[in-house]
Amino acid sequence: MTMRSSRSTVTFSNPFTLSGYPGDLPAGDYEVLVEEELLQGLSFEAYRRTATYLTVRGRGGHAGRSELRVIFEKDLKEALSRDAATIKTNNHSDAALSPQEDLK
Repeated sequence: MTMRSSRSTVTFSNPFTLSGYPGDLPAGDYEVLVEEELLQGLSFEAYRRTATYLTVRGRGGHAGRSELRVIFEKDLKEALSRDAATIKTNNHSDAALSPQEDLK
């Protein structure tokens, strides 16, 4: 069976949660590892996703350690959507739209 892996980076601007894991994760960049297997017996090359992992860096007493957390692609997309919605909401607040006056 032929396997392949790909890595990408996602960025969260706000603390976020993922289904199945307690507590918030801090805002920042996170590496996503996707593993796929080649589907056999087809007349063209196709892969099926077998696992998705999020690399979480340790904090506090666990600083310097990394953990690969198994996640579902759907949960990651939902967390990214919530983060984007929070950014959009914050950018449309009255404070963000009102320029500061120069008091000279």
